[in-house]
Amino acid sequence: MPIHPSFPLSRNDFDDIYGRVPRLCVEVVIRDPSGVLLVRRDIDPCRGQWHLPGGTVLFGESLPAAVVRVAERELGVIVTVGDLLGYIEYPHVQAAGYRGWPVGIAFAAFIVGGRLVGSDEGRLTGYFNEIPADTIGEQAAFLHDRVLQPS
Repeated sequence: MPIHPSFPLSRNDFDDIYGRVPRLCVEVVIRDPSGVLLVRRDIDPCRGQWHLPGGTVLFGESLPAAVVRVAERELGVIVTVGDLLGYIEYPHVQAAGYRGWPVGIAFAAFIVGGRLVGSDEGRLTGYFNEIPADTIGEQAAFLHDRVLQPS
């Protein structure tokens, strides 16, 4: 059974493949005057922590298309994709027992439609000018260094 209806791999296949090779992901960075949008995770790994919406890039999918898909699936919003902001590697997630090595490519995104709601992966959303202490560590560092610093 696939992890999610739109995802082509079963949990066993996902773990088998991404337990041996890096997993390319996109991170969706949405800002407004009240801060950067984060979601509290309702799934493992990192259940209960705040994080950037993000997900695996599917085979044959462009990075911008993945950003649009992830934003709609995880947030219920339609976005336009902005600048590439950088990348995030997750050594602490792996050290905590996650079998994979995700590498997230972070893009700015701008809401142009839809209604902001969570998903099964995380229902609670919020905008933050200061990163909550219980944010995934690698993302907190990235947001502090690359997104929330004054220009």
